[in-house]
Amino acid sequence: MDVVDFSNVDHVYIVCGRTDMRRGIDGLAGIVSNDYGLQVYSKSVFLFCGRRADRYKGLYWDGDGCSYDRFTDRFFSAL
Repeated sequence: MDVVDFSNVDHVYIVCGRTDMRRGIDGLAGIVSNDYGLQVYSKSVFLFCGRRADRYKGLYWDGDGCSYDRFTDRFFSAL
């Protein structure tokens, strides 16, 4: 994920439960809209956790397209 300007982010959502981390950007966007009724195109960051609690995927709409990346717990400990 490119650097996200968090001053433009209204909400950070952490999707609870195990997400199939084999899902790509379209699958994760489907979870956001179909399972939770939220808009992927909002000023929000969506974090997904898989089986391992130290790995995450993030989804963020930057106005031009969705940014998508994998994180480890080391990323969050540095914040």
